[in-house]
Amino acid sequence: MGNAQAEDELTLFERDMKEFWIQFKISFGTEQNNQTSALIDLCKETIEALSEKWTKKLKEEDLMIDKIQEYNNEILQQGKYLAEKKEQLTEIKSKLNEEEEQQQTLTDSIQELKEELMKKMEIKSSKNKAAKEKVEQVSKITTLFKEHLGLEMRRIHDEQLQFIFRHIDHKDPDKPYMCTLSINEQGDYEVTSCSPPLDCIAELQLKLRETNNFSAFVANIRKAFTALSYKQSA
Repeated sequence: MGNAQAEDELTLFERDMKEFWIQFKISFGTEQNNQTSALIDLCKETIEALSEKWTKKLKEEDLMIDKIQEYNNEILQQGKYLAEKKEQLTEIKSKLNEEEEQQQTLTDSIQELKEELMKKMEIKSSKNKAAKEKVEQVSKITTLFKEHLGLEMRRIHDEQLQFIFRHIDHKDPDKPYMCTLSINEQGDYEVTSCSPPLDCIAELQLKLRETNNFSAFVANIRKAFTALSYKQSA
C-alpha cells in the first residue's frame, strides 16, 4: 500500500512537472514571440524612418541637381549673351575706327582744299594787284599820250581799255583809229579788238608781254595805224 501511494505521488509529481514545463514553454514562447514581434516592429519603424529620411534626402539631392542644372543653363545663356555682346562691341569698335579714319581722311582733304584755296587766293590777289598796277600805269600816262599823240583812252566794259588814236589820217584828222586792250586771267596783256585791223597786231601783243613796255606798245600801234593810213591813201 505504501508502494502504491509512492507511485501515485510520483505520478502526480511527473504530471505536475509536465504541466510546469508546458506552462514554462507556453510562457517562454509567448514572451519570445512578443519580443520578436516588438523587434520586428522596431525594425519596421527604423526601416520606414530611414526610408523616409533617404527618400527626403534623395528628393533634396534631385532638387539640388535640378538647381545646379538650372544654374548651368543660366551660365551657358549668360556666356552666349556675353559672347554676342563682345562680338557687337568688336563690330562697333571696328566701325568707330573706320569712322575715325574716314574723319581723319576728310579732315586731311579739307585741310588740303583750304591750303589749295589759300594759294589760289594768294595767286589771284597777286594777279589782281599786278593788274591794278598795270591799269594805274596806263592811267598815269593817259594824259601824256592824249596831249602829245592825239590819243584818248577809255575804260569800257569788262575792265578793258580802249585806245582812240586821232590825227592819223591827214585828210581827216578826227577820224578815229581804235585798239582795245585787256588783261586776261593769266595777268597778261591781250588785244581784244583793233579797228581798222592791223596785220602786225599779234607781233606787237607778244612784244608787249615780253617787255611789259606799255609806252612802246602804244607808240608802235600808232606807227602801224599811220603806215596803214598812208598805204590806203596812196
